[in-house]
Amino acid sequence: MGKRVLVAEDEQRISQLLKMYLERESFVVEVADNGEAALEIAMKEPFDVIILDILMPGMNGFSVLEEIRKTKDTPVIMLSAKGEANDLKRGEELGASEYILKPFSPKDVVSKIKGLI
Repeated sequence: MGKRVLVAEDEQRISQLLKMYLERESFVVEVADNGEAALEIAMKEPFDVIILDILMPGMNGFSVLEEIRKTKDTPVIMLSAKGEANDLKRGEELGASEYILKPFSPKDVVSKIKGLI
């Protein structure tokens, strides 16, 4: 069975693109389109890597990461359209493994995931 990745991204175009690229590399991919769903899935199932968009409906990615870190040390990649230093620092403080700015190359995301696992 392939390595498992959770993609939490509210823009369906982006989540489906990532899913397609990851599945081509034999990853098993679960998708969540909001923060609450992402947290629920992340807490119920084991993942090798979690990709979290910062700006999602309901709970934002930082809040989801904060909750995940209370019980899990799964590598987390934060996605954001904002490259502000405060966001980078906050992600780092909460335990994010990587921070990727949009727009990005899906191939780069796959490479970063492979580097984390």
